[in-house]
Amino acid sequence: MSNITRKHVGDRMSQIVIHGDTIYLAGQVGELGASVAEQTRTCLTEVDKLLIEAGSDRDHILQATIWLADMKDFDEMNAVWDAWVPGGNAPARACGEAKLAVPEFAVEIIVVAAKK
Repeated sequence: MSNITRKHVGDRMSQIVIHGDTIYLAGQVGELGASVAEQTRTCLTEVDKLLIEAGSDRDHILQATIWLADMKDFDEMNAVWDAWVPGGNAPARACGEAKLAVPEFAVEIIVVAAKK
């Protein structure tokens, strides 16, 4: 039976959960008040930091789930995503529309990755 490691643990959730060689990140949101592009950038900056802390990087992302508060922002979010995701190493990905926890949030990104 493999161990489970949790980092940045709160009462409701952990920011990182590691099981074997698989890393699960909690959904990351951007800075409030920023544009969709800027919120996406800050989400991805946080994803980068958490992946490094967990022993991985964006080249090892297996799956990403992206929630947009409004699908009209799909192209704006994708412009940032496409510049960030490593060429040839794009993960399996889904993107949908959802009401997010705070009305000012425009995007939330959830990532599953493999350890390096």
